[in-house]
Amino acid sequence: MVLKIRLARFGKRNEPFYNIVVAQARTARNSKPLEVLGTYDPIPKPAPLGEGKPFKDIRLDSARAKYWLGVGAQPSDPARRLLSMIGLLEPKYNVQKMQQRALKLEAQSEKTRAVEGER
Repeated sequence: MVLKIRLARFGKRNEPFYNIVVAQARTARNSKPLEVLGTYDPIPKPAPLGEGKPFKDIRLDSARAKYWLGVGAQPSDPARRLLSMIGLLEPKYNVQKMQQRALKLEAQSEKTRAVEGER
């Protein structure tokens, strides 16, 4: 039984609201889940007292999310992004690591150009 942590969409047209759920991988998006871990509201809400930036509301039972990740539930890409924002998973794309890889590739290409120039 393959389990997925994914988003189930609710709400009206142009006003989405998502439940973060654990469900079997082969079931439909809005079918009955095994467990609802939390909610995600992607529409930015104004900051309290008008100070700061607007925010998107994410509510999650982190203990249950850790449990399901521990028993092997695989998060979908949007769920992975939300879980990494909360700090339960490492981000899929780390900007610092990508910059380091780019520097290594540049150094390797310079070495190959130097070797080809000697020939």
